[in-house]
Amino acid sequence: MTQNQNTDATPPLPEVCFSTFILSLASSALAHLGEVPLPESGRTEKNLSLAKHSIDVLEMLRLKTQSNLDEQENRLLEGLLYELRMKYVILSEKS
Repeated sequence: MTQNQNTDATPPLPEVCFSTFILSLASSALAHLGEVPLPESGRTEKNLSLAKHSIDVLEMLRLKTQSNLDEQENRLLEGLLYELRMKYVILSEKS
C-alpha cells in the first residue's frame, strides 16, 4: 500500500508543506479564540492562553524562517499573524 492510498472513509490529508503547517497552527489559534469549533467536541470555546500560545509559536516560526520563505509564504504568515493578533486583542479587551 502506498502512502497516498486511503483505506478508510476519511478524506486524504493535505500535502505537507510550510503553508499547510502554518495554516494548521492558525486553525488551532482560531479554535481557541472561539472562532471555529474545536475538532474534539464540535463546540466553540474560548481559551485565550492556548490561543496566545499558538500565536507565539507562529511568531517564533516567523523569526526562525526570516529570509528563508518565498514571497507567498511570507505574505501568508504575516497576514495570519496580523489577523490572529487583532482577534486576540479584541477578545482580551472584552475579558
